[in-house]
Amino acid sequence: MTRTDPLADALSTIKNGDKLGKLDCTVEPASNVVGNVLGVLYDEGYIDRFEFVENGKAGEFHVDLAGQINDCGVVKPRYSTTKDEYEKWEKRYLPGRDFGTLIVTTSQGVMTHYEAREKGVGGQLLAYVY
Repeated sequence: MTRTDPLADALSTIKNGDKLGKLDCTVEPASNVVGNVLGVLYDEGYIDRFEFVENGKAGEFHVDLAGQINDCGVVKPRYSTTKDEYEKWEKRYLPGRDFGTLIVTTSQGVMTHYEAREKGVGGQLLAYVY
């Protein structure tokens, strides 16, 4: 099977496991971007924990689900945004003001749009979760 977007596959696996009421799931293949996004999901309380497990070539992540995800997905194409445009993207991808999180990659790393706005940095939109 050819995977064209590992982040989309990872978020789809997490969302489907959460909807089915599972306690954990396995996300493969592992990558730095997927690991950074999982770190943001953990920090925001959407997952309970995650760990990298070596299994040959790329490895995988074992994720303990918290049952907190209503919806999540990647932003395609990965729009570039400035520090002043986050509200525009919130309206487009999130169901309500201050409900949910956009995940952004910036020059200072992967973070939520709230952190990026606070630090005054723009970046590229990776994903949304609520």
